[in-house]
Amino acid sequence: MKNLTAIIKGKQIPRGKVKVSGAKNAATKLLAAALISDEKVKLENFPTELVDAQYKFQFINDYGGFLNIDRKLETIEIESNNLKDIVLDDYNYHFRTTYLLVAGFIKKKGIARIPYPGGCKIGTRGYDLHIMVWEKMGATVEEKEGYIEVTAPNGLTPTEIDFPISTIGGTESALICASIAFGKTIIRNAYISPEVENLIDFLKTMGVKIQVVGNSYIEVIGKEYLQGSIFRVMPDRIEAITWIVYGILSGGDITVEDVPFDSMKIPLIHLYEAGIDFYKNSKNVHITPDCLQNGIIQPFELATGTHPGIISDMQPFYVLLGLHADGISRIYDYRYPERIKYCEELSKFYSEQIKWEKGSISTYGRHMVTPKKATVISTDLRGSMALVIAALLSDGTSIISNVEMALRGYNKLEEKLQQLGVNILIKKNKEVVQLS
Repeated sequence: MKNLTAIIKGKQIPRGKVKVSGAKNAATKLLAAALISDEKVKLENFPTELVDAQYKFQFINDYGGFLNIDRKLETIEIESNNLKDIVLDDYNYHFRTTYLLVAGFIKKKGIARIPYPGGCKIGTRGYDLHIMVWEKMGATVEEKEGYIEVTAPNGLTPTEIDFPISTIGGTESALICASIAFGKTIIRNAYISPEVENLIDFLKTMGVKIQVVGNSYIEVIGKEYLQGSIFRVMPDRIEAITWIVYGILSGGDITVEDVPFDSMKIPLIHLYEAGIDFYKNSKNVHITPDCLQNGIIQPFELATGTHPGIISDMQPFYVLLGLHADGISRIYDYRYPERIKYCEELSKFYSEQIKWEKGSISTYGRHMVTPKKATVISTDLRGSMALVIAALLSDGTSIISNVEMALRGYNKLEEKLQQLGVNILIKKNKEVVQLS
């Protein structure tokens, strides 16, 4: 759904429980990888309401794949042996990881036609590394109007892949393609994030042999026949930090359930060092105003980067923390230095409290600050969610256009806010489409 506007009343105090969904950055990759299986695959804890997932469901259905989606239980079953070798009338599918679908179509049909990758406008996102993977594995690649065509009628062949830069998408693409190449493929300079580890674990359940050495070297031995699998999507670490930060800033009383502590140790350490000491057990975090050790958030300085550090997708939420800290905080983003477009919109809530330039954001926080109500425009997924939080904290009613950006990355967002006693109004073309 496009062109959605959120009308948000501020000063709503959240109280209750909110459960972290399956990770967006894992689930959609697992869905693509499921296409290489020769048997039925069942994915549990799948965030079925994500916009990106909806587009991928549609694409797989359009090509003859079978999907059984249980939105209540959040499970999905995939059977892909009846994929078709056809050219669609339209390849206008708005999801970024289109390239991960190639391996399934190559295995089943010897040819893949995929949309050009889409996604948030936070800088240049090329697909040259994916083309490098396909060509190194013996495929022919042709960029056509509307779609990319990858041909390998005899399948993919094992090889050695040396990435010139550390890349999550390239690593995922190489892993899935290597799983259907009969023999050993070596991947160097891989980026092994928690979501990539989740993908590796999934491929292993289908019978692929994978050995990881250190944090950048992978050996894959592909198989001709890949068995079915029942696999659980890992919880979303970015969603977890979002709810934790919202709980801290709102003065609410919330329990965040199913927090993936193992994949976010350093992000949580930074919260501790900012004077935030929340209550937790093995899976959950409980947040109240008492979590602030001396009643205020301490200013801080940090740089985003690769896992296990604070990843760039978490950056906007630390910016929010900085705006409410008692002093000047600085956040640097060297991996995606252009992830600053949302700052101009955020500054409408926090007048003269934020300055930004490429790769660097400074916040001039004030204890007990209340954002002003504002009318803003979403620019990217995580930045859009930061705007939603600012609006919920504000002193009046705010309007956020293109709020579908946030809906892309947060499964059942409106429903979860309602569980916390928070109501937002979503409109499209002057018509209310949902009220939580």
